[in-house]
Amino acid sequence: MDITGAQLITRFLERQGVALVPGIPGGALLPLYRALADSTLTHILARHEQGAAFIAHGQARVTGRAGVVLATSGPGVTNVVTALADARMDSVPLVCIAGQVSRRMIGTDAFQEVATVPMTRPITKAAFHVGAAAELLELLPEAFRLAESGRPGPVLLDIPKDVQTEIIHDAWIPEAVQPARARRPDPSLIARAVAMIAAARRPVLYLGGGVTQARAQALAQQLAERASLPTTTTLMALGTLPPEHPLGLGMLGMHGARYTNKVIEECDLLIAIGARFDDRATGRVDRFAPHAKVIHIDADPRELHKIRRAELAICADAGYALEALAATVQPALRTPWLERVGELRRELPLLLPGIDDPRRPYGLINTVGRLAGPDAAITTDVGQHQMWVAQSYPFSRPERWLTSGGLGTMGFGLPAAIGAALALPRTPVVCFTGDGSLMMNIQELATLAELQLDVKIVVMDNAALGMVRQQQQLFYQSRFSGSLYAQPPALTRIAEAFGVPAYDLAIAHDPERALRAAFSRPGPVLIRAPIGAEELVLPMVAPGSANTEVIH
Repeated sequence: MDITGAQLITRFLERQGVALVPGIPGGALLPLYRALADSTLTHILARHEQGAAFIAHGQARVTGRAGVVLATSGPGVTNVVTALADARMDSVPLVCIAGQVSRRMIGTDAFQEVATVPMTRPITKAAFHVGAAAELLELLPEAFRLAESGRPGPVLLDIPKDVQTEIIHDAWIPEAVQPARARRPDPSLIARAVAMIAAARRPVLYLGGGVTQARAQALAQQLAERASLPTTTTLMALGTLPPEHPLGLGMLGMHGARYTNKVIEECDLLIAIGARFDDRATGRVDRFAPHAKVIHIDADPRELHKIRRAELAICADAGYALEALAATVQPALRTPWLERVGELRRELPLLLPGIDDPRRPYGLINTVGRLAGPDAAITTDVGQHQMWVAQSYPFSRPERWLTSGGLGTMGFGLPAAIGAALALPRTPVVCFTGDGSLMMNIQELATLAELQLDVKIVVMDNAALGMVRQQQQLFYQSRFSGSLYAQPPALTRIAEAFGVPAYDLAIAHDPERALRAAFSRPGPVLIRAPIGAEELVLPMVAPGSANTEVIH
């Protein structure tokens, strides 16, 4: 079979089971777009390449399979760099197919030429330059295998325009690939972990995003219950234990409950699974769990001993490790420790002021949670609203909780919500955002309106970069430099101009009734919720402080 490079790409994507491909065409990618027109693939025309990449990111997060994004050379690929770095930090499988100028033009500073591979290699699992069309026979399946195997992440293929048009003689379509088999833990190391758990008097289970990626929520809960382990999660693993679970400690770290961080300070064994001891979780690391031995289990060997030295390090998939531990750990009651945890919970509770008032952040989130239902997919942008949601939303499906954790990218929420809605067409999707974050990728309202997806956008509008303003208030003598908007845009009118119906709670006599009306309306809706500048995310650990040195 004779086939062009571009035709091979589309045929392989079809065989791989890819159905939706977000992107934006450009000169260096036009041969591929010609082949795309003859394929069964559905192209999602985003309005910015970063938006396209975050749409693919949203698809990948809720399905666990690699999302695909198309970007042309030069500014097309530079526009996806932030999303690639975000996916690398949060371990999201993406395959970016990037156009490049023709081979004879490379190195001449041709129109829309950049050195894509050197630029993206540090922020991807791998970046490949495709020097001949026949190389695609190996590189296409390898890209998906790498993106989805081990610790997931982004992979980029840099494909010159003339490679896309080059004929491959006697070609074949590579078979679809599955992720490489996840690594199982060494049984002898699991036995040592079981012995350490049995010997501990005050153990804590510390779960991160690796548990969510392994879809191991049930196994984590089984282990916690069998061994009576108080359990905390990072931002990326919220919902692993239901909010009402008696062993659940909620989120630890900078904006975690005071009792959660105090429990960790008093523990004598910390069992970290799929977590990487990032600074927002640990605070000052030399004072994090200072009395504890550490068991650290992670799929990425580079994370072991990187930040906190572990007494026992196990390189393994979080799901397989949890399965092995849950099957072999000794049942325990740990009554004195659980009584102490309950005492701390009563002494240092997480306070959610205004939880019953939908005009305040926690009350708004509480109301939306009831209206959206337990199966909704939730996205956020980055800022105060993100932390208010993390503290108070009743998460029960961690694989449907999408936020930008490691990189903290404003502009993530809306396109990620589009991707989630495309992948889960019968599932309600809610995007919590702020007026600052929304403006970062507001052009994707046009994409949302065109697709008519069931996405409800809740904009917490305080006419400021709220988290910046908060830190300036707390740590920089209230000198609000560059954090306040002098001329805030009319967000509801902007949404309506894009074709998205909008509700403004500022003019609603009954905000809960307005929210019910918005959520009962099919298709996309934007809801503006004005938030007072006095609203802060508390508790808060100051940068460089220990987690128990907290502003509340």
